[in-house]
Amino acid sequence: MRRIFCLISLILLVGIPPIHSNAQNRLLRYADKQKDLENFQHAAEIYEQAYNRNPKITTARNAAEAYSQIQEYDKSFAWWEKVITNPEAERSDYSKYLNAAIKVGKADQIDGMLKGSSFDESDFPELDFDLIRSMSSKKVNVKLVQANGINSDGSDFGLQVDKNGSKFFSSDRGSVIPTNKKGIRLDAKSNLYNSEKSSFNDRSFFGIYKFDKDSTLSKLVSDLPEALHISDPSLMESQNIVFYSVIRDVNKIKGSREFTLHSEIFYSIIGSDGTLSSSKPFPLNNFTEYGVLNPFVDEENQRIYFVSDMEGGVGGFDIYYVTYDGDLNFSEPVNLGKEINTPKNERYPSVNGSTFYFASNGHPGLGGMDIFKADISSSGFSNIQNMGLPYNSPRDDFGYIVTKDGKRYLSSDRVGGMGLDDIYLIEVLFKKLIARVIDCDDKIISESFNTALVNKEGGEMMTSIRNEKGEILADLEPESNFNLKISKKGYFSIYDSTLSTIGLEDDVLEREYKLVKIPYNLPVMVDIVYYDLDKAKIRKDAEPVLNKIAELMAKYDFLDLAVASHTDSRASDKYNMLLSEKRAEAVKNYLSQFGIPENRVRIDWYGKEKLTNDCGDGIPCPELKHQLNRRSELVLEAFSDSNKEYDLPASLLGKDLCDENSLFEEIQNEMNSIPVVYFDFDKSTIRAVHEKDLEKVGLTMKKLKNLQLYIAGHTDQRGNEDYNLKLAERRAKAVLEYLVQRGVESNRIEFKWFGKSQPINDCNTIPCTENMHQLNRRTELHLKGN
Repeated sequence: MRRIFCLISLILLVGIPPIHSNAQNRLLRYADKQKDLENFQHAAEIYEQAYNRNPKITTARNAAEAYSQIQEYDKSFAWWEKVITNPEAERSDYSKYLNAAIKVGKADQIDGMLKGSSFDESDFPELDFDLIRSMSSKKVNVKLVQANGINSDGSDFGLQVDKNGSKFFSSDRGSVIPTNKKGIRLDAKSNLYNSEKSSFNDRSFFGIYKFDKDSTLSKLVSDLPEALHISDPSLMESQNIVFYSVIRDVNKIKGSREFTLHSEIFYSIIGSDGTLSSSKPFPLNNFTEYGVLNPFVDEENQRIYFVSDMEGGVGGFDIYYVTYDGDLNFSEPVNLGKEINTPKNERYPSVNGSTFYFASNGHPGLGGMDIFKADISSSGFSNIQNMGLPYNSPRDDFGYIVTKDGKRYLSSDRVGGMGLDDIYLIEVLFKKLIARVIDCDDKIISESFNTALVNKEGGEMMTSIRNEKGEILADLEPESNFNLKISKKGYFSIYDSTLSTIGLEDDVLEREYKLVKIPYNLPVMVDIVYYDLDKAKIRKDAEPVLNKIAELMAKYDFLDLAVASHTDSRASDKYNMLLSEKRAEAVKNYLSQFGIPENRVRIDWYGKEKLTNDCGDGIPCPELKHQLNRRSELVLEAFSDSNKEYDLPASLLGKDLCDENSLFEEIQNEMNSIPVVYFDFDKSTIRAVHEKDLEKVGLTMKKLKNLQLYIAGHTDQRGNEDYNLKLAERRAKAVLEYLVQRGVESNRIEFKWFGKSQPINDCNTIPCTENMHQLNRRTELHLKGN
């Protein structure tokens, strides 16, 4: 019994998988099935569940790929991060990780990602790193909007945001005496002579304002009795302290009557009532010798950056930093060096992570102060980049800051602002493309088609989606040009190279396109060439027709020729079959001298199987009747290869592609010239000389199903009216019956008769020759589209 119990236990432990393992496998199989069904959203959610139960790399890969399919690139990137941290990760995983990083706007971080891996650029030949770097340094898709509730008609700049969402900034809002002088921000020095206002622009002195999350605006009150200008707030939230720039009202200096006041830095405790108390000077202040200003507190690295024109700098105003401890003991100042500082001015430092931001008019820029960024590392500052448009403008741009919640602000006196300087919120900017693809009934096409949207500047493929209405939606970069291709098997591809957001003021760019089926095997024109008895040589009278066909085929590469060759009924079946093949080959060979390749000429031959009249074996017929059977029927077809995807020919641009009847009217009018059938005096019998013309009309009608034939019968002016009306009717009917015998449907032919009422030559008023009477004895034919 015990042995049996042990055996059962062993089976349970080894032979039967654990229940949770079965459940996990079922979960994964279900997710795989959803992925195969392209239910990627659901598949991704199930993969997440499975990964949380059992974190395997294959599950993470599937989750990453599923999220990528539904264009949730942030989630896809997060899952690729899980994949590449797995010890089983492969090179291809890291490649997809880098691609995902690019999609979520982390292209500028790829170098850092590679540094943290065992790979280098050479391991990823599929990625163009130079192109990635180039694109990441281009102007970004943002727009600047006025910071809500902050700006005034004066100067507002230097925003800081605390953990509660309250915004602190500098402003000289308030009373003003009109002046024609240009307003400026607080500079590093000022020859003060008026303690009531700024002497430079007659505006109020700068102060620090607070705009809290309830949109209440208040001014901070300093305990410095001699403070005039107070600006540039920078928060040290761990100690509830604010650092700021100050110009004080110092009227007397011992031993000197004339002096220049320079800016200083102070720091104070921020009271809940909006007061600045326990104010202390920055130890580097020396307001009679040089200025210190624009403080920025980097609490993460315990540094305070500031600007000064103290002796020993690179030139102008340089950026420095000091370190500090918990008791606010400060180190000696460190100049950021020539990588950052120039002989001109560098101002308004700020830090976000490992990125250093500053303004400068010494580095190459757009004009005035421009905003730059640089990398911070243990070895210093490097990789300085002008942030480009629209961060920078031809005017002064400065005070770039990234808040803890990721919002970005800058200050600028650019054209179009509310005041002298304004604070702007930087919003991600895209123009929205909405494209509707309709069919020939003007209904939006709901079935699938392919869309390729490319930015012309970088050549990169852009993402587009279809909404529930079937419309194409895409985010377009500002000030850029794009190419759009819409394609579907069996339809003309749509190309639009006119998409542009350059100068586009509206937020939405709308387009409507018509996707039209390719009219495969569409006959364009028809003709017939004839041969001598027992010959396959192209006759002189056939050359003009073939020459014109060659010209059209050379001009339009979507036109191909179908040749059907025949013989008369004389001689054996085998002989005539070979003869008709030679006649078809003769047409092909004739066209080859014009450079028309063989694969564009399709030939068939029928011997005497398809006579055009009743001149069969043993039936006596005149030679003219046999001649009608010795022929090659020529049909010039558009888009003859139903397996080929044709681009829309340039010659069809601007035409209504939904109206097949009108696409090739010009060619048809040129080639399918319609004859006039003339009759003998007092006769309605078709002359032999006109039978070839009517053979061509009949073949044209059979091949071009969109055509209708209009017949009008006439007589000369001799005889009475009643007689001539009946004679004209018989002539029109003779033409109709001839064509019906050739297989043309009678309902496609309309005929009328006019007797002698519509002469070409009015022989009642002028003397007419017999030839002039002959021109009146006619039946006119007109082909028109439905």
